[in-house]
Amino acid sequence: MSPFPLFRLPRVVLCDVFKSLSIEEKIKLSLCSKKVSIQINNARLYSQKVIVVLNCLSYKIRVHSENIKDTFDIFNCYNGGTFNNPYIHQYQIEGHTVPVISFSEGITIFWKNYREGYLSVIRYLLKIFQCKFSIGNNYDSDLYKTTSSELFHRQVEFKTLAIRPNGSKDENLLWNQIASNLGLVEDLRIISVDKPDVTPVFTSWPQKINIGSAAWFTLESLLACPCTSIFLEGSHFENKDLEVILRKWKTGGFPNLEYLYVNSQGITNNRTTILGMSLLELVGKVIQTDDGLKMATIDTGHCRIEMSVISPPLFKSRWYEDADFGRRSFAKSVEWSVKNFESHSFF
Repeated sequence: MSPFPLFRLPRVVLCDVFKSLSIEEKIKLSLCSKKVSIQINNARLYSQKVIVVLNCLSYKIRVHSENIKDTFDIFNCYNGGTFNNPYIHQYQIEGHTVPVISFSEGITIFWKNYREGYLSVIRYLLKIFQCKFSIGNNYDSDLYKTTSSELFHRQVEFKTLAIRPNGSKDENLLWNQIASNLGLVEDLRIISVDKPDVTPVFTSWPQKINIGSAAWFTLESLLACPCTSIFLEGSHFENKDLEVILRKWKTGGFPNLEYLYVNSQGITNNRTTILGMSLLELVGKVIQTDDGLKMATIDTGHCRIEMSVISPPLFKSRWYEDADFGRRSFAKSVEWSVKNFESHSFF
């Protein structure tokens, strides 16, 4: 059978072919030749969106589709010398000729310089796919700082970013870069702050924030937070602070908020009420904003409170066609979408 003349196809058709390829097929095909790589790079804007999960400790990179059904692993290893393995082939990656072993749903690349090799693979992936990155708890690695800094410099988006500020000069420089670009981050996870005198300052905000040790996170910071999800573990908030937070939400504050979790030793079932109720009385309550446009369910437990916001479509609009007069009339009907709330009292 004669080879198929892939690159004789019209550009639009070729883009459709590249769009139909799996992550594995696209990466391995791009390694075949410089010409193929250029064609795939040119079609990047038509490529599928992928999540690139970086492990800066093991030098592993996982690329997967948004639904995680299509996955590809890239292992970066040290090149210690001559290889006699017949399954090793030489490929060009970002100007480097490197030995590569290919296997099902992955490849292993051997580098003489780990750091440069790791960053080269990231740059290579950015040319092929529309990437969103996730970096977990690799903050103790020097490669984490270098990688994060380069990605923010390139203004790429992050699915998840974990960090642990420790007050060092390098860490402060990295945090300042991150803090001014948090609009690129979907889910920010601050694991802990090592020093009590270190207080990260936010000059922008992610979509979601999760703080594992939030004693430093002040009420003023929370009241200014525009995130859709706020998760605070080990905070110093008290019942009186929750009163301020919930009152603000009831009067139209926190317009983006969908979920709030606060844990603190200061949240107690004492005489200090929240919205006129004790902590136990709040369990299972449904509250609503003063304008009636939003509702939220409250759950409480030992030293914690949770709030899940519901925004029912109060108004449904329907157009009706008047056949006799040949005109359209506009009608509005008010419908509550959450029928189960009828038995609850609102606060």
